[in-house]
Amino acid sequence: MASHESHTGRLPGLFMNPGTSSFTDFLGAYSPEMLPGRRTPPVSPVGDDIPHGTTIVAVSFPGGVVMAGDRRATAGNVIAQRDIEKVFRADEFSAIAIAGTAGIGIEIVRLFQVELEHYEKMEGRTLSLEGKANRLATMVRGNLAMAMQGLAVVPLFAGYDEERDTGRIFSYDPAGGRYEERDFYSIGSGSVFARGALKKLYRPELSPEDAALACVQALYDAADDDAATGGPDLTRRIFPVVATVTADGYRRLGEDEVGAMAQAVVDGRYDSPGGPTAPLR
Repeated sequence: MASHESHTGRLPGLFMNPGTSSFTDFLGAYSPEMLPGRRTPPVSPVGDDIPHGTTIVAVSFPGGVVMAGDRRATAGNVIAQRDIEKVFRADEFSAIAIAGTAGIGIEIVRLFQVELEHYEKMEGRTLSLEGKANRLATMVRGNLAMAMQGLAVVPLFAGYDEERDTGRIFSYDPAGGRYEERDFYSIGSGSVFARGALKKLYRPELSPEDAALACVQALYDAADDDAATGGPDLTRRIFPVVATVTADGYRRLGEDEVGAMAQAVVDGRYDSPGGPTAPLR
């Protein structure tokens, strides 16, 4: 039937009938092999030769949230790419970033972006931030078979909640478990070091600029102790991707803005290699 309709120039009926507001469900019904998690998993776990993205951080501040990611992708002990981007606009009021298998992660991000846009067109309104976080959990769960074979993807999702007038952060596990984080969070191989830095730098009253600076400081600390995380590359002008989400929407900071922050962080490390210190009392 589908073949006949394509020969006559008509779209298959699935395209013409009112259907689900989920683009993922639609694609699963029409062409399931195109979904990242529906591909045939490898027979045995994959090795370390597939590029992986690493460290992502997110920090909330009054009225919004900032998300930042380093630019390094690694394949085993080799730097696979120096300027990969891991932080993306999900929609007008949210951002998504990925750690793990880079290729699959970017596919999931693109699918999630279409999922949110499709819902808005079908329903005439946007999903709540909670709803977006739940949709992403379902998509991550769909990749579980691949994750079990070593092709795991773990996203970090954050956005501005219009109902609460605040920034919110959501983390995930490879099985699709969804967890709301308070104040700040980090994922990826350097996350332990980044989170430790944010524990000392975070303040509830941070301005958007200081929250972004705290993220860059945390990524520097992660790169200082984790070989898979890339620090600011001043010679090549490769800096972290930093984005804010507020009531005004998603905004990616310009290269000049992030470059100035990175330069200030590096300059400060000449005097204090361990970074800013928190008062004991």
